[in-house]
Amino acid sequence: MLQLGLVSAILADRSFEQVIDFISENQFKCVELMCWPSGGADTRRYAGVTHIDVDKLDDSQIAYIKNYTTSKNVSISGLGYYPNPLDPNTEQAEVYIEHIKKIIRGAAQLGIPVMNTFIGRDPAKNIAYNLDKFKDVWVDIIKVAEQENVKIGIENCPMFFTNDEWPGGKNLATTPAIWDKMFEIIPSSHFGLNYDPSHLVWQMMDYIRPIYDYKERLHHIHLKDAKVYPEKLNRVGIMANPLEYHSPKLPGLGDIHWGKFFSALTDIRYRGPVVIEVEDKAFEGSAADVEKAILTARNYLNQFLG
Repeated sequence: MLQLGLVSAILADRSFEQVIDFISENQFKCVELMCWPSGGADTRRYAGVTHIDVDKLDDSQIAYIKNYTTSKNVSISGLGYYPNPLDPNTEQAEVYIEHIKKIIRGAAQLGIPVMNTFIGRDPAKNIAYNLDKFKDVWVDIIKVAEQENVKIGIENCPMFFTNDEWPGGKNLATTPAIWDKMFEIIPSSHFGLNYDPSHLVWQMMDYIRPIYDYKERLHHIHLKDAKVYPEKLNRVGIMANPLEYHSPKLPGLGDIHWGKFFSALTDIRYRGPVVIEVEDKAFEGSAADVEKAILTARNYLNQFLG
């Protein structure tokens, strides 16, 4: 059935081996491993984490990764890297694009089915402008994915949380209306979603309907909750920085009805990975708090997974 896993970004200070050991010892089946370039850490929270360095992948490293995960009975659900490939700084964007392609090729070498990332966006430009830029950049990336037979899962996070991401955010793929346009431009079956329902909650959208409408495009799923604070929203309004009126939460501690969510996944016969993404600031005071967050989320979600 569903494969419960974890996004490795929350274990940023642990090595590849320590992450796999933790996954194995705590009854998870899979893990999405972060693949940011080593030595070029991103300052954004949960970014800049490297658990597989694709720049150092050779035959011996590939064999080692495969053997180690197999020995621990852990599968790698996807390789994750979440930059802004449509950055208005074209030189910086090109660095991101080339690393995405490198991770796609690395995933193929490792036998990993999915590479997860963002579409990117110029936050100062409108959707039409960014869709044109998307076509210029992403047709070539998806060709590489098709050649390597690796699926691309685009997370639907708007990436509007800080003032430097104002007003449009740094990821275009935020709503079903935009997904439809993206999939019209690139209809490839290798191109789909790394679906995170929490981002629709604070956008005041239906987070269940997309499971049915995009069942063929669900290549990977993030399990994260969100809590909207009505009293804060009533003061600042939806035009405010979103963190002024909502918080990311552990599954079960926010506004998502997880029974309905998993019911929809079973309706469409989804059989892929469902991985916990921990971004709850209430559980970041210490390494022990982080572990408690992960296991609390696991224990809550196991009621839906058997």
